[in-house]
Amino acid sequence: MAYRRTALMEARLAADRDRILVAACDVVREAGFAGAKILAVAAGAGVSTGSVYRHFPSKSALFAEMLREVCAREYAVAAAVAVTAEPPVQRLGDVVEVFAHRSLLGGRLAYAVIVEPMDPEVDQVRLDARRELSALFAGLIDEGIRAGELPVQNPYTGGAAIIGAVLEGLVRPLQDGALDPDDLVAELRAFCVRAVGGAA
Repeated sequence: MAYRRTALMEARLAADRDRILVAACDVVREAGFAGAKILAVAAGAGVSTGSVYRHFPSKSALFAEMLREVCAREYAVAAAVAVTAEPPVQRLGDVVEVFAHRSLLGGRLAYAVIVEPMDPEVDQVRLDARRELSALFAGLIDEGIRAGELPVQNPYTGGAAIIGAVLEGLVRPLQDGALDPDDLVAELRAFCVRAVGGAA
């Protein structure tokens, strides 16, 4: 007779997997991707290293999934802001503001996600997340053009440029806290709105 997992065992395995992903996020928050070790993740999750590898076949697979969850969470927040009842350019600025504020609150984790070198498998998740955010901004730019708020332009170019500006603008403050967070967020918002031809 073939072995079948019970519902209780499936639930326990799912809980272990969730704890491993939370621990992986905590380890990256403390040590970055370069310093993240499977042993530390296992200890943080309260499982053996073998258990980590039972759920994730490699270190890259683990951190790719962890990053995918982090990026999905941030995208969901941005997407919710993007569909409010405000005019398109207002929403575009709001998304920039919310994303930048949340990144600054993320500190070391946000720095790792935005700029640290990663394995190709993990980096692909980051690139996919940037494309999703670019498309979100492109949609807002397109709405702004159709509403007469913005000049005619290529929305996809503008969306990608906004992501580049926001992420690059966050790197130094996340690294050394050199700028006042509120001033930085306001400047990023104004810059991005002006860049696509809106009134800041």
